[in-house]
Amino acid sequence: MGIAERKGRERAEREQRITAAARLIAENEGWSAVTIRRLADEIEYSQPVLYAHFENRDAIVAAVAVEGFGELAAALRQAAHESIDHQGALESVAMAYLAFARAHPALYEAMFTMATGLRFAEADTRPELKDAFAALAAAVGPARTDVEVATETFWAALHGLADLERSGRIRQGARAERVRLVVNCLVGP
Repeated sequence: MGIAERKGRERAEREQRITAAARLIAENEGWSAVTIRRLADEIEYSQPVLYAHFENRDAIVAAVAVEGFGELAAALRQAAHESIDHQGALESVAMAYLAFARAHPALYEAMFTMATGLRFAEADTRPELKDAFAALAAAVGPARTDVEVATETFWAALHGLADLERSGRIRQGARAERVRLVVNCLVGP
């Protein structure tokens, strides 16, 4: 292995340590506790080292969000794979999405509510974001003429449900019923 390869690997490892520390702090104490100073202390690097990897805190949050989109895509694909028909796949994907949001509140917040500069449906959209959208679209896709609009609508419905569940503003016990209603709207009665 050459020097450049080793330095590249070491850089990637430092970035992974930074994002892992940010994620852990956010999960335990919320994103307000994630500061450059705190991260530097946690991973035992100086603040300038962190700034050499990430422009600012928002860039760290964006890196965590990108990881989250990769994890979400994998969870959605796994859920769809375990189903035997289109409606079952949509229901499984919806339940996996809601479970992901509930199980990873700080990560979900980084992905969808914090300032990150990440964009969907743009020429420069990150591959991880495209992959998460594609995982939803694969479940929505069969029998749809406009898969993108249907997928965006499905995603919007799931995001709304996830936020309302996470904030305790809707009944927790009616999740399956709500998911069936959303899915029935996509596939028809």
